[in-house]
Amino acid sequence: MATENTNIRSYDDDEKEELLLLHSAELLENISQSKEKYRKIIQAGISQWVKDFQSGHIKVNTVEDLKKLIELDIQLQKDEEL
Repeated sequence: MATENTNIRSYDDDEKEELLLLHSAELLENISQSKEKYRKIIQAGISQWVKDFQSGHIKVNTVEDLKKLIELDIQLQKDEEL
């Protein structure tokens, strides 16, 4: 009759630190990729806003939308510098 192996491997401090660093690096990479995607979306929104403004579909009283897009883009750029 076979018995199931219930041994659990424990990690020493160096291994734990290395695993934590790898996990942190992976998280940072995922965040960076997400920010890159968001910036592309924001830049496309800004481009579309400018086209709509130039064609007369947007009046000056809706400039707040453009301001919000620009502020988001600037904030994402600041975050990249950290």
